[in-house]
Amino acid sequence: MSTENEGNAVPPAPSAPPVPVASPDASPQAQGTTPEGTDGPAGPGHRTEPTERQEQSLPAPQAPHAGGDGPAVTGGNEPTAPLPPVPGSAPLPPAAGPAAAWPPPAPSTPAYADGAAAAGGAGGWGASYQQPAPKPRGRGGLVAAVLVAALVAGGLGGGLGYTLARNNDNGGSTTVSASDNGAAQVKRAPGTIANVAARALPSTVTIEAEGSNGDGGTGTGFVFDKQGHIITNNHVVADALDGGKLTATFPDGRKYDAQVVGHAQGYDVAVVKLKNPPSDLNPLPLGDSDKVAVGDETIAIGAPFGLSNTVTTGIISAKNRPVASSDGSATSKASYMSALQTDASINPGNSGGPLLDASGAVIGINSAIQSSGSGGGFGSGGQSGSIGLGFAIPINQAKYVAQQLIRTGKPVYAKIGASVSLEDSTTGAKITDQGAGGAAAVEAGGPADQAGLKPGDVITKLDDSVIDSGPTLIGEIWTHKPGDKVTITYKRGGQEHTVQLTLGARAGDS
Repeated sequence: MSTENEGNAVPPAPSAPPVPVASPDASPQAQGTTPEGTDGPAGPGHRTEPTERQEQSLPAPQAPHAGGDGPAVTGGNEPTAPLPPVPGSAPLPPAAGPAAAWPPPAPSTPAYADGAAAAGGAGGWGASYQQPAPKPRGRGGLVAAVLVAALVAGGLGGGLGYTLARNNDNGGSTTVSASDNGAAQVKRAPGTIANVAARALPSTVTIEAEGSNGDGGTGTGFVFDKQGHIITNNHVVADALDGGKLTATFPDGRKYDAQVVGHAQGYDVAVVKLKNPPSDLNPLPLGDSDKVAVGDETIAIGAPFGLSNTVTTGIISAKNRPVASSDGSATSKASYMSALQTDASINPGNSGGPLLDASGAVIGINSAIQSSGSGGGFGSGGQSGSIGLGFAIPINQAKYVAQQLIRTGKPVYAKIGASVSLEDSTTGAKITDQGAGGAAAVEAGGPADQAGLKPGDVITKLDDSVIDSGPTLIGEIWTHKPGDKVTITYKRGGQEHTVQLTLGARAGDS
């Protein structure tokens, strides 16, 4: 699973309409011909990844010319003399020159690749992205021909109108002013996507993280409080943790240096703080992710492939999706979440950005996508884009983690005190025979031990949530806080048992 686009053939366009022929009563001006157009170019255990910029050049449109492949557009059926210049008419535009490249060139440092490997999986962050060459669309020349025809038609009508007005002018003015009051008074009603985006964008930032070795990438964050704290993903800032550089840029162009206040690798949440923050910060309102329903509208804001301040929309497709991710490195530890699933377009660069509800409240942090590429990550064979399966950390969990990081700089995780298998499974989370590094699988005196759980037991439920694997169990436990009481359903020797236990606490990522 990764964190963080092909098209059908374009049908042929209709030919350009002919320019109207002047009536016998009109001015005796002959009608001209216009140049012809030419065709021009026209499931459990998902993975996360950081953002990457892309560089793309748009093909330059070609100017229409006589003798091309496009349809000829004329003012009548018979050859006519060229139309003389008409006073006040606009000249035809010159042939188009090379188009400017867009997006701007990517920075010299490689960007994040938000792909990740779950336990036992492959993939990783940090792979560079190569944008494929755009396919020719085959409609550029036709569009140009239609445009020229429209301009000639406009010029002809203007010429006839000018002649008639001059011949009949008795000193009065025929000028009519068009009013622009309607355009100037366009308003976006509260609750519309445009209104929500206009209110939320000023409180989002594009984060650039650069490591001491020059590696880095781009992600997103949003304003958490007026003191300058910004919430984002841990994997967005990971490159800047050891002597690197971190900057945050607002949509209006204001750019600030920032520093990491705390990061939780297991939750994939981080908090950074702006240095010398401005006084006009407006924190985004936080919603209640527990009350989100499947089908609710969603709005995602981020910098996909480096395109800052991009807004996409969708719905909540599912809740409580177990997602596991890592950066793919040998020393990486997995992150786990019980995620909100959305079909809003999320790509590398959206990581850390807000997922909003229809009212503009944050309900999640965009963190991962399911990729159709082999290996499940951007690190395996190039970056992939959105296929409509995006995942966000529920804001109720992220808020708790962020508050812990601001207070102490370290995360606190809930735990049951037992080691479970991280292998793919559909039957439950099995307590292993031995813990990590040779430790006991069930911590002596811990919550699981006190509840009577033993190695070999298979946990199938936590409260009402079905547990099908170890990563799913961890993600569900981490939606709770230390001290919460939960009900565990497990199987031993084919018999089902139920027990209640109180979750313990573990500080830090070690």
